[in-house]
Amino acid sequence: MVNTLATSLLRPARNAPVEERIEGNWHVYPFDGALELDYVDQAGNASRRWVLARELKVGPGKMLLGGIDILSEDSYRGFRVDRIQRLEDAETGLVVEHNILDWLMRRAERQAKARRKAAAQGASLHAPATDRFPSG
Repeated sequence: MVNTLATSLLRPARNAPVEERIEGNWHVYPFDGALELDYVDQAGNASRRWVLARELKVGPGKMLLGGIDILSEDSYRGFRVDRIQRLEDAETGLVVEHNILDWLMRRAERQAKARRKAAAQGASLHAPATDRFPSG
């Protein structure tokens, strides 16, 4: 595979959170995705960012997308969701230009559901045989 910016976005997560948590007034959801963002900062400057998204933080009146900003020496950044003008999913090519907040929440919820399902399946695989098969 040729290593380009797009393929570098697809590298596996490092130190990504795996559980929902509460931090003060913030509800933090694990989030896994490689995203291209058209973003406008607080000074009104527009930029394009390539982000390995790791968490979605929902707080009082705000939502932040946290992740590794590829063009900023792989530094961790938080992006206010209301300042994201457009995003593109690097895996699927899906472009979202409207209702970005809703799309991010639905994706975080789908990922949480998939993690819970995988954890339940893993737990049933490790249960003693007598717990899995009723005696007859």
